[in-house]
Amino acid sequence: MSDFFREVTEEVRRDRAVEIWTRYQNLFIAIAAVIVLAAGGWRFYEWRRLEAAQAASSRFEDALALDVKGDKGAAATAFAGLAADAPDGYRVLARLADAAETAKTDPAAGVKAYDALGADPGIGAEFQQLAKLRAAILRMDMGDFDHARPALEELAAPTGAFRYTAREMLGVAALRAHDYDGAGRWLDLIVSDPDAPQGVRKASEIMLGLIASDRPAAK
Repeated sequence: MSDFFREVTEEVRRDRAVEIWTRYQNLFIAIAAVIVLAAGGWRFYEWRRLEAAQAASSRFEDALALDVKGDKGAAATAFAGLAADAPDGYRVLARLADAAETAKTDPAAGVKAYDALGADPGIGAEFQQLAKLRAAILRMDMGDFDHARPALEELAAPTGAFRYTAREMLGVAALRAHDYDGAGRWLDLIVSDPDAPQGVRKASEIMLGLIASDRPAAK
């Protein structure tokens, strides 16, 4: 008897399945088609994205090669082109490289280019900090420490990605101004930090030694 009821139940299920398929087969087919098209579309998108990244990488290497060869005008043009139409990552790298090229011949224009990058949250926090650091260093080279100091102090915060370089620059700037106490405070932050890079710590120790011996580092 149990076999009979099992067969009846299975028959009912088959009939129900046939009925559901008959009623909704177009919907099922449409859903399957959408899934297949979506999967194909995503693979095509990924292929195009990879292709664009590879092309941008090649263009970026070509631009760097032009710079190394000394063809600054062509390199600047290549970097500007990448900054305009490359995928996001290479676009940011190209903008940074373009700013660096500009700064070589026109430091004031280079500062403006770095300032624009530093104010652009779309490039990411670390790239913003790097741009602010480069702008501050350029300002120091131009003798404009008053405008460089606020950015360097911001970057010197404990969570700053470039805090060690910023602290070193603040120490150097203080030495230039004969502010030995101020220089000592910034350099001490580097020397006492176990995570500080060895090269930066060593340079800071040397400058602290000069301060202690009353022989400030010359420019």
